[in-house]
Amino acid sequence: MQTELNRYRLRVEDQLKQHFAVLKANHPAIPNTLIEAMAYATLNSGKRIRPALVYAVGEALDTPIQQLDSAACAIELIHSYSLVHDDLPAMDNDDLRRGLPTCHIQYDEATAILVGDAQQTLAFQLLSEDPLVLDKHKLMFIQCLSQAAGVAGMIGGQMIDIQSEGQPIELAKLKTLHQMKTGALITSALLMGAIQSQNHENLQPYLKQLGENIGLAFQVHDDILDIESDSQTLGKPQGSDLLADKSTYPKLMGLAEAKTYRDQLIVQAKAQLQHLQIESPFLVQLIEYIAKRNH
Repeated sequence: MQTELNRYRLRVEDQLKQHFAVLKANHPAIPNTLIEAMAYATLNSGKRIRPALVYAVGEALDTPIQQLDSAACAIELIHSYSLVHDDLPAMDNDDLRRGLPTCHIQYDEATAILVGDAQQTLAFQLLSEDPLVLDKHKLMFIQCLSQAAGVAGMIGGQMIDIQSEGQPIELAKLKTLHQMKTGALITSALLMGAIQSQNHENLQPYLKQLGENIGLAFQVHDDILDIESDSQTLGKPQGSDLLADKSTYPKLMGLAEAKTYRDQLIVQAKAQLQHLQIESPFLVQLIEYIAKRNH
């Protein structure tokens, strides 16, 4: 599994490096600090799970990998932008991300805000300009990603998260929060991987269900790691959820029950993948990896 994940990780990172180089070469008026900060925030040691999902689903459905590059880059840019903004003092106020100083610590707050803005807009620029993708598929990519990253997805989920700090919330609301904040982008990765397939419409509802379960399992395990791991392994401050008095699955359910819930979601996700009849041993292994990772 690691070999395949590394293949996808190296590919999307190489594509992103090329895009940053093109920006620098074609637009000399852009301050070097901005491009350097964008590269710093995007190309640090991330797992690249979302691009890997795009690539894995696409390849399993016989889409040439070259036609998946812009979607993989776009979703990683959106994810990275969300981390840059989440880390800001006005949000989670973290000074460590992926084992390195957060963008606003390495540079400054104003630069970090502009970096996130630039990552977000570059994502949609890459999707709209890809010469290898049909126009109808470009539009579907943009619709899918903008919905997942917008007010009904990631941004809306983040707002609920902020409003829920310091007060108890029901488990159903916590599930909704994370389906929006984390699950929507993971679901969009699966959907974007399938968009260029002739069977896309039939697969879409099942991929949505799969994405919801993978996204929830991912978040439940994150909550568990915040308790059980350490800052060096996590690459970010351990116990930050507890410090911010956030509602988490272990806090609402208890640690043992949260682990059981995570494992149930993994079993359901594997069953859904089998139902989809997508032949991809890597996807099975990636689903299993979600609950085994240590960061």
